[in-house]
Amino acid sequence: MDAVRVRFAPSPTGYLHIGGARTALYDWLLARKTGGQFILRIEDTDRSRLVADAVQDIKDSLRWLGLDWDEGPDVGGDAGPYFQSERLAVYHQYATQLVQTGKAYYCFCTPERLAEMRKKQEQAGEPSGYDRFCRELPAEEVEKKLAAGEQYVIRFKTPLTGQTKVHDELRGEMLFDHQTLDDFVVLKSDGFPTYHLASVVDDHLMGITHVIRGEEWIVSLPRHFLLYAAFGWEPPAFIHLPIFLAPDGKGKLSKRHGATGVSEFKAKGYLPEALVNFLLLLGWHPATDQEIFTLDEAVAAFSVERINTSPVNFSLDKLDWFNGIYIRKLSHEELAKRVLPFLQKDGLLPDPCPPERFAYLVRLMPLVQERIKLLSDISQAVGYFLREEIDPPAPELLLGKKGTVAETALLLTEAATVLEKVTDFNEENLEQTLRALAEKLQIKPGQLFMPVRVAVTGQTATPGLFELLAALGRERVLKRLKQAVAVLERAGAES
Repeated sequence: MDAVRVRFAPSPTGYLHIGGARTALYDWLLARKTGGQFILRIEDTDRSRLVADAVQDIKDSLRWLGLDWDEGPDVGGDAGPYFQSERLAVYHQYATQLVQTGKAYYCFCTPERLAEMRKKQEQAGEPSGYDRFCRELPAEEVEKKLAAGEQYVIRFKTPLTGQTKVHDELRGEMLFDHQTLDDFVVLKSDGFPTYHLASVVDDHLMGITHVIRGEEWIVSLPRHFLLYAAFGWEPPAFIHLPIFLAPDGKGKLSKRHGATGVSEFKAKGYLPEALVNFLLLLGWHPATDQEIFTLDEAVAAFSVERINTSPVNFSLDKLDWFNGIYIRKLSHEELAKRVLPFLQKDGLLPDPCPPERFAYLVRLMPLVQERIKLLSDISQAVGYFLREEIDPPAPELLLGKKGTVAETALLLTEAATVLEKVTDFNEENLEQTLRALAEKLQIKPGQLFMPVRVAVTGQTATPGLFELLAALGRERVLKRLKQAVAVLERAGAES
């Protein structure tokens, strides 16, 4: 394939959606695969629904995913401006050209008339759509209304008969009857273009060769082909991606199913590499059974022909699996860097983090790397290492299923006594010492190990006991064992 020019053109009416991220990924892969250009264009013409920080979120999310753009905001380029709100004069020029060539017309219908029209159509059981009331207004009347400053929109003059043939690279040719299309608005009364006009004009002027977007836009394809024909322009290649289904496969993915924004997935502790790998396979399939792809590998393997057209299930279980895979691939130092912001957010480490505290965090990573699925799991996984004090565990947690208060207090007291005498507080010495104590007390090792584990961590599920004792250090281990004994003694006195 020759070098392409593709664009990702989000509307800043919300933060970057996971579906938009997949579109951007496929755009980026196609551009990198062919040595082409990936353009970021902000379609901010819906002024009533703009979200103040959405543009920043879009840019930050794309960068977090590793998707850099060759032209667009912060980068520039010869085809700018890249905000549609800065291109209004361009849209006015082309909307006026459509009117002058008889392809569009001024419509002066008031909102009240349009509402009444829709009401009558609904009551009569007719399809809704503009009734073309202003389509054949005499030129003199149009000029009079314009001179009087009457508010108007510009509508495209859709052919009344015949069909428009469109083409999608995945689905082939499709025919749309003109009788099913109304005279759609191309320029709104506020002077801003509709999506139909702005996207067609910009894609042409920016030299876009391939348009990748969601399949919900297929219904707009005949309008866009009609506009291209009206201007005498060659349409780009269109590729419409399959929709995301909810995890249960019932209906389209929506906010009620959980996170749908890229920044939400970031906040939950997903790695960008994992999210990219997951999105890659949501609508595209490789020629092999490979599942784990770096971005470079994805570029090498990607092709438009292998994009699916069937809806795809958005499975969080699969995303969690990918995230676990990528977490385990990180070096201990890199993993520590990734989890550090989550620990700082939860107040477990300062910002900035002193080098010696970070070095200790790196030391903890082998203990938890196999255990966490999300970076946000880290505070639960290592919190008892980073806090000088932990809440003493409840007596019933210390006792387990069969222990008594007196027996468990004795075990923890004995454990504290022998651990205090260990000269080198390392894993090997700690294991030898505690196993010897269990043998001396004539109990199974697990009967000793579990209350010790709970006493020093407050949890029943942790990394290996001897590794965590060594990481906690003698002072904190002894202090927590004694605190647990005190809890049990109070419980015994109260019973």
